[in-house]
Amino acid sequence: MDTARLPAPAALRRLLRHRLGRELLAFGAIGIASTAAYAALYLLLRTATGATAANALALVLTALANTAANRRLTFGVRGGGSMVRDQIGGLIALAVALAVTTLSVSLLGALAPRAGRLAELAVLVAANALATVARFVLLRSWIAADRERALVRVSSMRNPQE
Repeated sequence: MDTARLPAPAALRRLLRHRLGRELLAFGAIGIASTAAYAALYLLLRTATGATAANALALVLTALANTAANRRLTFGVRGGGSMVRDQIGGLIALAVALAVTTLSVSLLGALAPRAGRLAELAVLVAANALATVARFVLLRSWIAADRERALVRVSSMRNPQE
């Protein structure tokens, strides 16, 4: 059976018709890949360092790739004109995630000092999920604004009288 021809469920088709829906799906897919990379890095780094340092390093190492992927695939921004500015927006979102996750893992350490690595990871993934909502809002307002400015520039070049 040719799976390329199978119809998408109606709810998915409706979601894909809207820019926000497409952005949420792309952001979610990138988020899942980033979370998997983060978890693997965290567990690897955690063997050599404490929970807070492993968390920070894993977040920083995945943040730049995450922002670059969301910039291109989620928000459709191409070219390098605003790349540095967009990465700064990504770093601001990273600071929010780092604060939320650091607070979460510190709280776990205070409340359950004998918690294992998997409990730490579960708390961090849950905290990252909360931080992801803030990340989407920040990146969408920051990076998608670049896309809108680019569309206005292209439109004004096509219609110079306006």
